Amino acid sequence: MITKFGTLFAGGVDMENIGLDGTPCNDRSFSDEYLATPLYKTETMAKLMDQWGYDAIWLAEHHFQPEGYECIPNILLFSMHLAHITKNLRIGCGFNISPMWHPLRLAEDYAMVDHLTRGRVIFGVGRGYHSREVDTFGVPSTQSDTEANRAVFEDQVDIIFKAFNQRTFSHHSKWYDLPPRVPYRGYELEELTLVPKPRTLPVECWQPVVTASQRGLDFMLKYGIKGLMGGGASPKAPSHDIVLRWHETLANAGRETELGTDLQVTFHTYIADTEEKAMAEARPLYEEHMKFFGPLGFLGLTEEQMDILADPRRARAAAATQLPTFEAAIDRGWWIVGTPETVTEKLLETQEHYPGLETVHVGVPAGGATERQFLEQLEWFAKDVMPVFKNQVKDSAAVSS
Repeated sequence: MITKFGTLFAGGVDMENIGLDGTPCNDRSFSDEYLATPLYKTETMAKLMDQWGYDAIWLAEHHFQPEGYECIPNILLFSMHLAHITKNLRIGCGFNISPMWHPLRLAEDYAMVDHLTRGRVIFGVGRGYHSREVDTFGVPSTQSDTEANRAVFEDQVDIIFKAFNQRTFSHHSKWYDLPPRVPYRGYELEELTLVPKPRTLPVECWQPVVTASQRGLDFMLKYGIKGLMGGGASPKAPSHDIVLRWHETLANAGRETELGTDLQVTFHTYIADTEEKAMAEARPLYEEHMKFFGPLGFLGLTEEQMDILADPRRARAAAATQLPTFEAAIDRGWWIVGTPETVTEKLLETQEHYPGLETVHVGVPAGGATERQFLEQLEWFAKDVMPVFKNQVKDSAAVSS
């Protein structure tokens, strides 16, 4: 049963000239001052979400994007700040890209934040797909060398959980020698201790689920990691197969669960007074999202389609025949667009298909959406959609008692 709502925000600037007819992604570049505005935009969003009873705001770690799409480089540092200006809202790490960290620094930083926020920050790790970001920090991205990236990531996560869960630990692998064999105050180092340990043990940890290889799912199961999926959820969507494979993985490990257990799903949502208005206002956001994420490999676009998206003169003419349409994205459950009643109905259908699903992320995509749109959409959703789900929890509790 869906009981919690959040939003996943990557930290985009307010943009003009968005959509297929707008400025190509690679031609966008903003001033240093303007690239800092998503920090203040996120502050305002977090305060509003706290006021309206959302469960969590999830932040994404990204680097080196003068184009203005994803502009928050340190989400643990930012989480500390957001915890100070809100009362109940949790802050999710969606995600700390561990190949861009030393695993022990990441473990230490999270443990400190866990103490100083009294457990309001949710830990999350990811592998990293932006080659400009991950490779710059010295490890191949999933785009550059996915197998090397996976090997380093898995080794790092093993180190992080050793540090969290063991009083003392050591780790010696191809990439890390922890601790090094060096003399220290009259003895040779053999083990380390993380100081401080996290306040909350075991640590709740999430990671993105994209390809859902069996190796990846088994790895999550080994460490008790839960999965966050983008792209919505419906029997028509590719994510449906991911839900089924995760359910089977849990069952093979002896956990009989309902579909959707230990998963969160992100939907792009847009609410308006009429279906037509919602479609008209959301379409440019869909198009900008496709322009930015298509070349990163998430939408299954061909080289020709990516070339078309980069040229506004060709993109609009090809929109209906050569590019994935907004209508198709809605039909497959990736986007939920319409009146509050329509959005509620679609989420209730999702709940029916995936009864184990407890948390969904909603809101407009960061690329292209303005602060005003974010705030209006989050408030509208909280006023006219969330109460339906909150009330069903109360009704269920009344029946049980």
